[in-house]
Amino acid sequence: MIRNPIRRVLSSIRQSSLQSLLMGGQACVFYGAAEFSKDIDIAIAVDAMSLQALTEVLKALLAVEIALPPFSADNLLRGHAVRFRCKAPEADNIRLVVMANMRGVDSFADLWKRRTTINEGGPDECNLMGLPDLVQAKKTQRDKDWPMIRRLLEANYFQNRDRAEASHVSFWLRELRSPELLCQVARLHGSEAASLTQARPLLKVALSGDVGEVADALDREERAERDLDRAYWLPLKLELEEMRRNRLRSRE
Repeated sequence: MIRNPIRRVLSSIRQSSLQSLLMGGQACVFYGAAEFSKDIDIAIAVDAMSLQALTEVLKALLAVEIALPPFSADNLLRGHAVRFRCKAPEADNIRLVVMANMRGVDSFADLWKRRTTINEGGPDECNLMGLPDLVQAKKTQRDKDWPMIRRLLEANYFQNRDRAEASHVSFWLRELRSPELLCQVARLHGSEAASLTQARPLLKVALSGDVGEVADALDREERAERDLDRAYWLPLKLELEEMRRNRLRSRE
């Protein structure tokens, strides 16, 4: 019997026909940037087969909707996160968060092609959102996400620096948020960094080796991403407020 509630939920997903990708804090744990969370965040496709499979998973976990919006294909397609609380004895109180569309993140079909599979073929096999996609998904307005992005990139760098491939170097140059490391990678891979300055202008500063200036540029880059995320969520928040008002009116 599975006693760990996180494993219980992941086991129910794995035993179903649902194609899903683990993201959020639990995915960060697998990537070596530990984050304690009792939430399980997954990305899914919005089609009849996936929604039916998700419904079966929810039934197995005795999961109930919490908060708004309600579970529907339309709400998922519009970019809302739909939340459930698991009531099954072995998964009691675990919150399952389901999303389909996220700002700046590719379609589920593309995410699935780039997935990372842990323990492939084993009893604990788990499909994670690929690390570059997870990093992109975490570029939000939330304070807690930016230190996590930094830890994810640092973990990946130290895990792979002695056997780095071109894809690693490109990923680090595009995403590293540690000023010293970014300057170091830019110095070691100057031509690659120079070729990416149009995509990430602060690499020009990183090539100069000025750590303080890079730190300031990273701060500006983060603020710009937070602003984009606020603009993305504003209409969705207005929709949620309207849903709450309608719910209150229906109870009057």
